[in-house]
Amino acid sequence: MTRIPKYWNKAKKYLSKKDKVISKLIKNYQSPSETILTSRRDIFFSLCKSIVGQQISVSAANSVFSKFKKKCKNRITAKKVSKLTFSQLKSCGLSRQKVLGIKSLARQILDNSFKPNLISKMNDEEAIEYLSNLRQIGRWSAEMILLFTYNRSNIWPIQDIGLLRAISKNYKKDYLPSKKFVDFLGKKFSPYCSVATWYLWRSIDPKPIQY
Repeated sequence: MTRIPKYWNKAKKYLSKKDKVISKLIKNYQSPSETILTSRRDIFFSLCKSIVGQQISVSAANSVFSKFKKKCKNRITAKKVSKLTFSQLKSCGLSRQKVLGIKSLARQILDNSFKPNLISKMNDEEAIEYLSNLRQIGRWSAEMILLFTYNRSNIWPIQDIGLLRAISKNYKKDYLPSKKFVDFLGKKFSPYCSVATWYLWRSIDPKPIQY
């Protein structure tokens, strides 16, 4: 884990001045476990976790990932995953497509056709496009990686159901909130959309998630 991102405290002050709703959320969630966006700095681990969690509940994802981690003998690496058979991975509760995605990712890490070190040199959109070339990784998954693994400061994941639910709840909007309003908030919170997203998530789920 890494410590709090360097921009975090500056972002809180900036957002508190820009928006009353976010200001209130920042005041409501002040304990370290609620306010720090940490990172594993392990992109293979995070991408695997993202693939596992797609289109299933958080509790189901945690259960499947726990079994997956056990199969990897508690250390998830591309080398270990490459040695697991399709059947071994599927027995964790993974769908066929998710197994293929994880196996493909391990292969690309090992043959160096996917180069994570390039991502730090890319802007957000370039990085999202690069990550989205991976099997089973779409825009939402790529944004989660940029937010949680790389701690990018201005990620506004408008496809995220949790974020949309939080916007509806806190701004008294119908669900789903209009794209126009979501885009308006994104511009208002920039360049610290990641921090606004974090606090909006806290308003519907006090327990922080991590990829």
